[in-house]
Amino acid sequence: MAFWNRKKEQPKAESSGADESTKSAGVWGSIKSALSGFRKALNTDIRDLLKSDGDLVDDEFLKRLFALLVRTDMGGPMAKQICERIGNEFRARKVQFSDIVSIVRGEIRQALTQQGTEIKRAESGPTVYLVVGVNGSGKTTSIAKLAHKLTQEGNRVLLGAGDTFRAAAVEQLTIWSERIGCDIVTAKSGSDPGMVAFQASQRAAAENYDVCIIDTAGRLQTQSNLMQELQKIRRVIAKHIPEAPHEVLLVLDATAGQNAISQARGFSEAAGCTGIILAKIDGSAKGGVIVPICQQFNLPVKLVGLGEKLGDMAIFDPEEFVKGLLDDEN
Repeated sequence: MAFWNRKKEQPKAESSGADESTKSAGVWGSIKSALSGFRKALNTDIRDLLKSDGDLVDDEFLKRLFALLVRTDMGGPMAKQICERIGNEFRARKVQFSDIVSIVRGEIRQALTQQGTEIKRAESGPTVYLVVGVNGSGKTTSIAKLAHKLTQEGNRVLLGAGDTFRAAAVEQLTIWSERIGCDIVTAKSGSDPGMVAFQASQRAAAENYDVCIIDTAGRLQTQSNLMQELQKIRRVIAKHIPEAPHEVLLVLDATAGQNAISQARGFSEAAGCTGIILAKIDGSAKGGVIVPICQQFNLPVKLVGLGEKLGDMAIFDPEEFVKGLLDDEN
């Protein structure tokens, strides 16, 4: 699968089927690890809830099922939705484990795909991505992975080091840019981040870059003054590139669990987020939190971070995610 819907034509490099298989296995293993909480509920707790020949669906059964589902990170609204559908289809009849799993998969698949997972590109001129998130979410590393992937596909990439509150962040992003082979716009520590966004978007337009990725300082969703600053940065970017930013990507730490929901709420309201980069999914058992986020805030997951290397990023695949809800042998 191509990383983008529209990308520059590149010479086809020879690759072995084994390489593709290994890469796919790595993604699959990370997704399954991140869904261990889901699988425990589906394959252990729910099996224990049912008799060997199934169970009669009544109010008491649905109440017990709901309690089990909310123990996962799927959230109360999704658990309620699943229980209501089971009640509508099986009330006063026996339901089997396979029936429940089928409904869970269907409801979650719909929630994850209703907004689409494609990453937008500008029809003409540079594409601008604004990247936001809390401190420690993996924002800078995610930007580096994104820039690396784009550069590998033949795009001219410009970074904007807008996290001017942390000198280390600018230094880190500069080091990444040198390793990747892309350009970067920086400013002195403490400078106005809006100025960096202004200069980066101006240069991207003037020098015909394909993509401009602008970093922002990490901030808590409760810091209203800093959240308002994101709105200012968006307006500054639009002065040079009217349709920009084409995506506002919120980096969420997959290990954050339910805390990620409040982050999604705050950032989506203040920054107008259009998608999620789910970082650190390789080290998490709480990846199911993306279900309530997609459902409640209409924020699709677009990319997932699978490790610490530059190449450890993949397009989010809802079908593969849903497969991860089941046992290995299923």
